[in-house]
Amino acid sequence: MTVQTLNQPALSLVEGPIQVAPDGPLEILSKKEISRLLDSAHTELFETFRKCALAVLNCGNPVDNSKAVFERYRDFAIYIRQQERGIKLELVNAPASAFVDGKMIKGIREHLFAVLRDIVYTNQQIVESGAFDLNRSSDITNAVFHILRNAQALIPKQPPDMVVCWGGHAVSAVEYDYSKRVGYELGLRGLNICTGCGPGAMKGPMKGAAIGHAKQRIYDGRYLGISEPGIIAAEPPNPIVNSLVVMPDIEKRLEAFVRVGHGVVVFPGGVGTFEEILYILGILLHPANAELPFPLVFTGPIESADYFRRIDEFLRATLGESVRARYRIVLGDPEEVARVMRQGLDEVHRYRHHTHDAYYFNWRLTIAPAFQKPFLPSHEAMASLRLSSDLPPHELAAELRRAFSGIVAANVKEQGITQVEQKGPFEIRGEAKILRPLEKLLADLVAQKRMRLADHYEPTYRLIPM
Repeated sequence: MTVQTLNQPALSLVEGPIQVAPDGPLEILSKKEISRLLDSAHTELFETFRKCALAVLNCGNPVDNSKAVFERYRDFAIYIRQQERGIKLELVNAPASAFVDGKMIKGIREHLFAVLRDIVYTNQQIVESGAFDLNRSSDITNAVFHILRNAQALIPKQPPDMVVCWGGHAVSAVEYDYSKRVGYELGLRGLNICTGCGPGAMKGPMKGAAIGHAKQRIYDGRYLGISEPGIIAAEPPNPIVNSLVVMPDIEKRLEAFVRVGHGVVVFPGGVGTFEEILYILGILLHPANAELPFPLVFTGPIESADYFRRIDEFLRATLGESVRARYRIVLGDPEEVARVMRQGLDEVHRYRHHTHDAYYFNWRLTIAPAFQKPFLPSHEAMASLRLSSDLPPHELAAELRRAFSGIVAANVKEQGITQVEQKGPFEIRGEAKILRPLEKLLADLVAQKRMRLADHYEPTYRLIPM
């Protein structure tokens, strides 16, 4: 069935019902676990699963407004059918793009059941079990570890080889091609790729690495995608991801990146990418991490030179000149990016070996509670941010990260979009010395159309110097 909506392309739906089973038994889901998911007391949990499932099935849709996605597919339904031999999912009004000749694409089916696995496990084993006090830093880190381990994302006895690639989903064709070339060079050097699993600069490195791995006859290349329920509709998993993990919130998603990754490459992006930059720099600037090796490279084609110049200016103006020692900028040279990262991972290997730290999970990295506890963007929370040059750099980075998190929510997340629609833009207050470079940076992102895929962007924030 094809549905046409106002000012939007026709929707192609499979009315169903269509039943889909996992390739093998989904051992984590017992009858008791499924019955609890379907219990009326867990209606919100099931709705979270329904929305994440729709996002996975809708892979390739160019809309990055999660509220718009859910409205377009408001008739989509998914049911869990229990059987003695396991479970099946029954779909009604599912996006037809997820199927070929009436059968669901295998990668999408894997992602669909990965979403179910992680949402059920997180709720029952992390949130409701009482085994973790999610107000304690150490318990938060342990929760991240258990979710990754349950998803089989932690591979022991393997030297450091996981490169986290961050960047925007709305990049130019030149930037996307460049990200593929970097991924290719990383793949030729036997390195694996972890991204936010979406399109654009999250897909390009995986695509390039797949070719590099093929040339080197590496048949077990890893393309790890890490998402969270609030962002997955705006950035649905791309088809190359062969291991998908859905963390419960953005903070645990970010911690998963830096715990499982051994180095980070940052491509051009929007406010979400800046949130990630401030997250990793806030951690690396913490005094406890001063000696810990963690290669961080900012890169893009020569055409992106002004973009990275603005990043460098913003970071030095807000966090101080010393921040420059924690990252390197490489423009227009994919081979150099890969060489720098390979050398950096060799240093990580030596350090982990010397300190007896695990290769597969960075236990020694100190992450302050300000980076771990969920920040729920609201008008009150955004107005209460402490944007002052009197703060130590790692603490100011945490506050700036929250500011960008709020803008991300207002741009693409259903709850944030609704809040701004009802109450107007978020107000961000702070010292003029901090807000001036922030204003320049945000203005550049708007001018470069990096805020949202829509033709016209109406700012969801207002900066108020104190």
